[in-house]
This record gives sequence, structure tokens and C-alpha cells, in this order.
Amino acid sequence: MTDGQNIRQLTSLRFFAAFWVVLFHYWPKLAGPAAPMFVEKGYLGVELFFVLSGFILSHVYRTSVEDGRFRYASFLWARLARVYPLHLATLAGLGLVAAAATLAGFAVDANILSWQALPANLLLVHAWGLAPVAGWNHPSWSISAEWFAYLTFPLFAWTAIRLKDRPVIAVAGAVAFLVGLYAAFQALAGFPLTQATIHWGALRIVPCFALGCALHALWRARPARKSGEALTNAAISGAVTIFMAAIGAPDAAIVIGLGAVIFFLAGLAQTGSKAFGNPVFVYLGEISYSIYMICVPWKIVFVNAAVRVFELNGEQLPLPLWIAFIAAVVPLAALSYHLIEKPARARMKLWADAWDSRRPSVAGV
Repeated sequence: MTDGQNIRQLTSLRFFAAFWVVLFHYWPKLAGPAAPMFVEKGYLGVELFFVLSGFILSHVYRTSVEDGRFRYASFLWARLARVYPLHLATLAGLGLVAAAATLAGFAVDANILSWQALPANLLLVHAWGLAPVAGWNHPSWSISAEWFAYLTFPLFAWTAIRLKDRPVIAVAGAVAFLVGLYAAFQALAGFPLTQATIHWGALRIVPCFALGCALHALWRARPARKSGEALTNAAISGAVTIFMAAIGAPDAAIVIGLGAVIFFLAGLAQTGSKAFGNPVFVYLGEISYSIYMICVPWKIVFVNAAVRVFELNGEQLPLPLWIAFIAAVVPLAALSYHLIEKPARARMKLWADAWDSRRPSVAGV
């Protein structure tokens, strides 16, 4: 269902994107079988976030861009309020933990406390090739990439609007751009763009964000009418995409499949269907950013503590301990969301409202 500008099915999907990334990071710490291919493809959970971002921002802001009511500074402040407080909190928290661990005699990766990388991290440009190492809270590279997309959002929105009467061409162009860029990057860099982080993260978001914007244009132009048909399409696209990830299909094909899942789930909202809009999943989607941002700091803390307490050989956790390790992410993320992310966002919104109230109206100038 659509709750104002919130497409509940897509909010739920955010949790699955975050949990896919968590599995990717946590499975290597499990003492047992190697990770299945679906888990090894978990880095594509970031691509899912990127396509979602393009779709949702188009959903929220495209009309205001068309009508000339879009305020770039207000948009950037709202996006900064969404991502920056928790980024700053996890950066500082991980820094304190690493410093305390060093004083206690624990071995700490020197890059975590890289002072050379700190300015770029604070300015959210550490995925633009401007940080010397992947320091501090490494998953925040994707927030830096998102910030790049936010800064350039008017260009994406303008392109989508120009093609609003030809949405199929917009989607076909976005798909062709994604496939072509992935192939060109692999040939030039020697590794997939989907595995780039600190040096090419800003480029990594571009094709996914463009695909999300184009899919939104198609979604608006050709809304779903029948809930049963929309649910069937969503189920088929989801199953096919999961299967492609499970057999190790090319990343481009999986990302295109993820885009189809987003499109058809959003179609469910157009029909008024409640499928995949369960309040539990919606809540988990709301805290998904906290899940994503705390997963690596929690991994560092838990695994190092478990190795010391249980005298483990290496960093391989027995299954019961690993289950406790992964299960703790959700309640910790809920605490992060309610104590840091949500109140900080609300505070920044209040600041923006206060500044707006002090601005003179046009009539008063």
C-alpha cells in the first residue's frame, strides 16, 4: 500500500537488501560450509539500495521538479538529515572502540583509525577516490556514493522528465547504459564495478540510480491495475532474480532483475494490495539503514570478544554463537534507529523549519 509518499512494499524490501549485505559480511565467520552463491552475491544488496534510491527519490520529488517547486538546498538538507547523523555516530563509535581496543592490547587494523582518510569521511566524499584507504566504518562508502547521486539528482530527474512520454525508451536506455558500463569498467579496471567501493563507489551508483529513475517513469506512465497480476509478476521476478543469484549469473543480469522486483512491488501499491506491506516488515525496512551501518562495527566487536572469551582458533564461530551474533543485529539496529537516527533527523528538520520561518516572504521583500 501507499502511505502518502511511502510505498510500503518498497520500505519492506529495504530490510531484505540490508540483510543480504549482512549475510555477505557475516557468513565467512561461520565455522562450517562455504557460503552458497546467493550469499556470495550479497554485495549486490547495495545495488538494490541504489536502484531503490533512484526510484523512491523520483517518486517523492519528480512532481516538484516538473512544477518548478523543487528547492535544491532543501532537498540536500533533507537527504543529509537522512544519512549523516548515523554516519557520524558510527564513525565516532568505531573510532572509540578501536582506540580502546588498541589500549587494551587488541590488534586493530591500522586503516580503521586512518587520520588521512578522516577528512574525506567527514565530508562524505570518501567513495569519490578522495580517500587514501578504506578507513573507519567501511560500509559508509555507499553513503558517500548516495551523496554523489543526491548532488546530481536534478540531472537524473530532468532526463526522466524529458523521457516521461517514452518511458520504455528510458528503461531500455538505462539498461543498455548499465550493461555497457559494467562491461567497459571490467575491461579497463580488471574487476567488476559492482565490487568497487572506496575508489569507484561514486561511479558504481550511477547506472543503478539511473535505472531506478527510469523504472519510476515507466511505473507512473503504465500503472498496474489488477492486484493478482501485480502479485504474480512480483513473485515471478523475485524468484527468477533469486535463482540468478543462486547460480552465479552475471551481476548485470541480477541487477536488472532487482529492478524488475522493485517495479512490480511498486505496482502492488498502485492496486491497493496489502501484500508485502506487513507492518513488521515495514518497520524492519525503516531500521534497515541502521542495520546496514552497524553491521561491520558489530562484527568487529562481537568476533574479537568471542575469540577472547571462548578461546576460538581463528575467527570461526560455532553455529549457535553465529546465530546469536547475527540475531543481535536487529535489536541493536532498533536501538540505533530510535536513539540516534530518528531523533537526529527530526532535529535537523526542525532546524530547517526554523530557518525557513525566518526567511522573508516574496511579498515582504
